[in-house]
Amino acid sequence: MPLVAHNDLPTFERLKQEGLIVLPSGRAMHQHIRELHIGLLNMMPDAALAATERQFFRLVGESNPIAQFYVHPFTLPELPRGEKARAHIERYYEPFEKIREEGLDALIITGANVVGPELADQPFWKPLIEVIDWAWENVTSTLCSCLATHAVLQFRYGKKRIPQPKKIWGVFPHRVVDKRHPLVNDVNSRFDVPHSRWNAITREQFEEAGLRVLVESDTAGVHLATSADGLRFVFFQGHPEYDTVSLLKEYKREVLRFQAGEIEQYPPMPDHYLGVRETAILDEYRYRWQRGERELEFPEPLIAPRLDNTWHDTAEAVVANWMGLVYQVTHRERRLPFMEGVDPEDPLGLLRER
Repeated sequence: MPLVAHNDLPTFERLKQEGLIVLPSGRAMHQHIRELHIGLLNMMPDAALAATERQFFRLVGESNPIAQFYVHPFTLPELPRGEKARAHIERYYEPFEKIREEGLDALIITGANVVGPELADQPFWKPLIEVIDWAWENVTSTLCSCLATHAVLQFRYGKKRIPQPKKIWGVFPHRVVDKRHPLVNDVNSRFDVPHSRWNAITREQFEEAGLRVLVESDTAGVHLATSADGLRFVFFQGHPEYDTVSLLKEYKREVLRFQAGEIEQYPPMPDHYLGVRETAILDEYRYRWQRGERELEFPEPLIAPRLDNTWHDTAEAVVANWMGLVYQVTHRERRLPFMEGVDPEDPLGLLRER
């Protein structure tokens, strides 16, 4: 499923340089393959805006080659942005009004940074709910990442996320608990997923809401679940889209915040992510800084090349399965979400199986 470079967004060139197949729009128009249009509501802060683009574009573009993908990034104007990010958005992103008018086959909603415990108090809450409401009625399937999952569970199902005593942060082992769902078809029964969050929706909350839990961890909790019909909404609590270095960069950011006096405690290292050598290097860095060596550079170049990625293949397989399901049940005309003969309340036939 090759991505189509339908504009000059720098992410397309970056992914092309990484070896991903990206078709220019002229070439794509001459191929007799059906296209899919996927929205990406990118709510991440400025520093992670472009990286999040690349991560989700990469997963979509690595899907099986049965379609051409037009990915349409957009964001919410209520999110605070710096000058550079605003310029990027104005040039490359589309307004929600245009996306709503033209329609989508599928939608991805990223996480976001929040201030304070209450999601409903965030400036993006009402416009996000508007997008979710529209997607519920007009988009075949919406994939929600982390905070977006928490927002939908609160808004649609009345299940508020629960603050955790310790940040769920690191790379955790998971297992497939519902092997009948096509989203986990041909996926390893055990695999890793990165997490980075202070809050959680529990398995009990998912089940009380009538949702279907597919993948969970004994340590990190539920990672993958779906709406009762199996497709209309797909929920991630983890971050399978993360790059190999994403958690390292998050740790570096927190260390620098501590050094600047923005947080009181030196941050713990992400769980199950760093090797013995890398842990020792970071311990030595902390010791030397606390001894007064204030000119030290964070040792990212010594650590990044030795990090292992134990989750990307499975993330790619799950997203490929998701794209395949959307392709199967989505109508060619995006304003009509489901093809004739497909039950919108049970598009995969999963409820009939029960």
